[in-house]
Amino acid sequence: MFLSRHAPFQPRILGACLLLGGLLGGAQPSLAEETSGNQRWVSDSLNTYVRSGPTDGYRIVGTLVSGEKVELLRTQGDYSQVRSASGSSVWIPSRDLQSVPGQAERLPQLEQKVADLSAELKGIDDAWKVRVQGMQETLDSRKKLIDELQAARGALDAELTTSRSQLRDAQAQLGEEQQQALMRYMAYGGSIAGAGLLLGLILPTMLRVKRKRNDQWV
Repeated sequence: MFLSRHAPFQPRILGACLLLGGLLGGAQPSLAEETSGNQRWVSDSLNTYVRSGPTDGYRIVGTLVSGEKVELLRTQGDYSQVRSASGSSVWIPSRDLQSVPGQAERLPQLEQKVADLSAELKGIDDAWKVRVQGMQETLDSRKKLIDELQAARGALDAELTTSRSQLRDAQAQLGEEQQQALMRYMAYGGSIAGAGLLLGLILPTMLRVKRKRNDQWV
């Protein structure tokens, strides 16, 4: 097919091509391997005039649209003879041919790759959200357990402080009771000792008086 002007790419197509520059480069080798050795595509960068012969001296017979698929018949000098989709054989500068499909032909494949990558990315994002949610739930449960343990520890610390205070009070009270018991024991012992001493002093005197009285009666 011969056209005087190539139709411009739609903005969506241009955006996809710019966004996926890396994919363009990665897709070219695989596409080139799948194509026949005689298949060529008109360069994406221009519309090229075609001639009736292999030099600039031959008349121009039309143009080929950028990205159009043609069959390479032969090469002579700087020109190549190709057969277009309409079946016409024309000559085109060899520099205006490329061995990989044009962007228009690659675009559906690239769009499919974008869709596949988008689906894969969404799957990864969903999986990550589920994982993060699970981690958050685990973190919340652990935080709750830590709070409960800290509260229990606080209660035990308070109970331990109270027990220590009660123990000190009991020890102080026991010390006072022991001191009072010792004082009572000492006082009781002193009373017994005093009574014994007094009895020891009085008893001999009473015995002497009684003996004296007995002597007088005799």
